[in-house]
This record gives sequence, C-alpha cells and structure tokens, in this order.
Amino acid sequence: MKKIVSLALAAVLALGILSGCGKKDAATLQIAVPNDTTNEARALLLLEANGIIKLKDGAGITATKNDIAENPHNVEIVEAEAAQLPNILKDVDYAVINSNYAINAGLNPVEDSLTIEGSSSAYANILAVKEGSESSDKVKALVAALESRQVADYIAEKYDGAVVSTVENPGDGYDASVDYAALAGQTISVAASPTPHAEILEVAKEILAAKDVTLDIQVFNDYVVPNTVVEDGTVDANYFQHVPYLDDFNAENGTHIVSVAAIHVEPMGLYGGKQTNLDALK
Repeated sequence: MKKIVSLALAAVLALGILSGCGKKDAATLQIAVPNDTTNEARALLLLEANGIIKLKDGAGITATKNDIAENPHNVEIVEAEAAQLPNILKDVDYAVINSNYAINAGLNPVEDSLTIEGSSSAYANILAVKEGSESSDKVKALVAALESRQVADYIAEKYDGAVVSTVENPGDGYDASVDYAALAGQTISVAASPTPHAEILEVAKEILAAKDVTLDIQVFNDYVVPNTVVEDGTVDANYFQHVPYLDDFNAENGTHIVSVAAIHVEPMGLYGGKQTNLDALK
C-alpha cells in the first residue's frame, strides 16, 4: 500500500513539473528590442538610463542582452527585427522602438512613449554615399538641399519633437560650388526609409526641382538593401541610418560607404504593450 501511494505521489509531482516546462515565470516582464547590433545596444542603454537594467562596464554601443550585469526587475529581453516591433508590441509588456517605425505605425513618440532618449548626435540619421563620390556635384547638391532652412522648418513643424534636426546652420538649399547649370536635366537617386526620411526628401526634391534637377526617391522597408544599392552603384545615396549602424555594416560586409551629412535624430522610445505604464518596473 505504501508503495502504491509513493508511486502515485511521484506521478503527481512529475506531472506538475512537466506542466510547468516552457512556461514563462508570471513575474517576468518581456521587453522587445531591435535585434541589429547598434540599435539593440541603443535600446539597452535607454533601459539602463531608466534603472531597468545595468550593463557590464564598457559595454557601450555594441552591447547585447548578454552584457546585462544586473536585472533587478527580472525582465526578459526579446530580440526582434526593428521594423516588426510595432507589430509585436501587443504581445509583450514593453518594446523599445525606433521613432521612424513608431511614427509609421501611428504612434507619437513624444506623447505615446513611456520614456524617450535624448537627442544624441551620435545617433543622427545621415546621408551616405559610396566612398569616392563625396565631392560630386550630385552629392553636394543633395547635401545642400537637406541642410536647408526649408527642411529644418519642415522637420520642426511636421514631427513636433519626434524627429529633431541636427543641422546647426541651415542654408538656402544650394551650394555655391555646384554647377547647377551643368546638373540641370540630371537625376539624383536616393534610397530611403518611408518615415520620416522619404517625407523629408520630398522637401529636398522641391528645392532641387527649382534648378531642373530630379530627385528619385526609392523607398525601402529594411536596413540592408539601401546600403547594398549604394555600394553597387544602383543609387547615388541613401538616407535611413546613423553612423554606428553604418560602421558596423561596413565592417561586416566589406562595403565602402561613408557619411556626408548628419540631418536629423529620431529619439528611441520605450512603449507600453501589455503594460500601460512603468509601474511594473518600479
């Protein structure tokens, strides 16, 4: 009889253990972050700045979730493609989302984020070109258009702090060293993310059109193709990334793409999914 009871008790315990396998601890909070190297680090630094985690000393802008030294709130870092984060927001407790993807998903980074990073120039979005073409009239004309007062004003009015211009002294949209007469009738092609980059480029397009120069804006929804088409010469420039991402891309892919101008910064924000505020992290 004792043997039967013992066997029954063992079976119950085994079933209990098996039923718990694969289940997340109810106290664990999931925070989704971008899975590309520089943006994941940027997200983790935002979480650290808000006391949610602590990274190992020196982790910096190449940090991954493996560099978390202290996790006092028992959070689980979920890595996902940056463009997909707004789509999975409802399935996690929180997500750290790039402002361009947040805006494209109908989120207002200033009003909807629970916390947002400062406008660090280290993450300014840049105009990038194939090394060796930096001094061409096409590139200089595009830089001047993007560094114009018209573009700076458009960014301030359109995005109201969700996107911030980093151009210190905006000009009239034209470069005095460019031979616009020789450039007339030509096309400048640029690869861009849809929001806000392609929208901002529409302002530059009008500036260039006044000189009979056509700006061909090609929209991409990923972080790879815009660089490969610049590297292979399919397009003249791209406008979608920041320098830390570009440096990492060049190192990994053997490409030769360089920054020619810093145009704006998109503060990264922490958004609530299943959680509507930060109370669960206090």
